[in-house]
Parts: sequence; structure tokens; C-alpha cells
Amino acid sequence: MADWSLQALLAEMHDDVQRRLATARTTFGSTGVAGNGSDRAWIELLNTYLPKRYEAATAYIVDSLGTFSQQADVVIFDRQDSPFIFYHQGQMVVPIESVYAVFEAKPTANAVLLRYAQKKAASVRALRRTTLQTQQPGRGQLTKPLAPIMCGLLTFETDWQPALGFEFEKALEADLGKGRLDIGCIAEHGHFTYDDNENRHKLVTGMKPATAFLFKLIEKLQVIGAAPPVNVEAYSKWLAK
Repeated sequence: MADWSLQALLAEMHDDVQRRLATARTTFGSTGVAGNGSDRAWIELLNTYLPKRYEAATAYIVDSLGTFSQQADVVIFDRQDSPFIFYHQGQMVVPIESVYAVFEAKPTANAVLLRYAQKKAASVRALRRTTLQTQQPGRGQLTKPLAPIMCGLLTFETDWQPALGFEFEKALEADLGKGRLDIGCIAEHGHFTYDDNENRHKLVTGMKPATAFLFKLIEKLQVIGAAPPVNVEAYSKWLAK
């Protein structure tokens, strides 16, 4: 025990993260299914390192009005308290209230992909989320505020030179509304986050990108806390249709 080193443990974690992503990039990049390989690589990575109350998967998202999102490459959702996750013809469907974050995951980022990711982010945020009052001792009925859903981008590379330069930042800043991308990782070069206090994206190059991204993601998930309780009654009305 006396010979253990936190620095060595974190370095080993980073090496494992980079090895997983490098293997996926090499393997799937040579088989013509690089897009699918990208999301599977990130899903495996997230499920390995995120706390167990979270699960990452490729999924559709549904709200209590019966509106479905497009399929999202990587969805991080609550697996501890969510009352139902649907499986239909091999596809997963998650209620919007259980969703913490949604990512577009592809091998390479470019202007077209960023715009697509922003549109998908906006479509997810347009879904209706129910709220449910809970009884708090001494405080009566309280409704937990709905935390914003994080949306982001996960890739190995970008088509820009430099990878996280002005053009990349310009593409991110193109939509700071419903389509805003809050966090993401370009595994070979760096990661980015949106700073609410400064109202701008912060791009960080180097710094062990994928591992730094994981730490930042966990930090943001901790701030969000538990997902709000799903109003099951709002969904159960569909049983009568």
C-alpha cells in the first residue's frame, strides 16, 4: 500500500481510456462501420467509469405526449430510479425525464456534423418533461426543478486545422439556444465545455483529453443530482388508448 501512487493510478486510467478508443478507431475504421464503432466505444467507456446510477446506451427518447426523438448515439440516463425503460424490436426507448445527457458520436467532427448535433439537441430539448411533487418532511409538497439536459459531441478527430481552433469554436457558437452543445471530446486533441458564467465555450487542448472529459462530465452530473421522478400517471394514460 505504501508504494501506491494516485498519479500512477490516474495515468493507468488514462492509458486504458486511450487504448479503448484507439482500438475502436482502428478496428471499426477499417470495416466501414466507423460510426457504429464510435458510439459503441464511447458507451463502453462511459459504462465502465460512470457511477452505477447512470447507464449509457444508444436509444430513442419519448415523452408523455407520445413524441419520439430521433435515435441518439449515446444517451446517459438514470438506471436507479427510472420506473421503466422500454425495449422494442431490439431498440431501447427511454422516457425523457430519466435522461441526463445526449451525445452525437462519430469518428470525425466537421461543420455538417456539428450542425446535425445541434439540431438533434434542440429536438431532444423540445420533448415535454413532466414534473412530480414529492413530500418533504416539514416542507410539504415540493416540485423538483428540472435541470437542463446536457447535449454534446464525441469524436476521435476533426476536419479542421487546428482541430480545436477558431473554425471549430465558430461552429459551436452557431447555436447557443436549444441546440447548444454543452460538453464534448475530440479524443486525439482536447475537450470542450460551455461556461454558463461567461456565456461561452471553453476549448482545452491536450490535458489527456478523454480522461479530462470524463472528469468534467462526472462533475456536471454531480451538479445535476438525481433525475426528477417520472410522473407515471402521465404515461399510463396511453394504456387506455
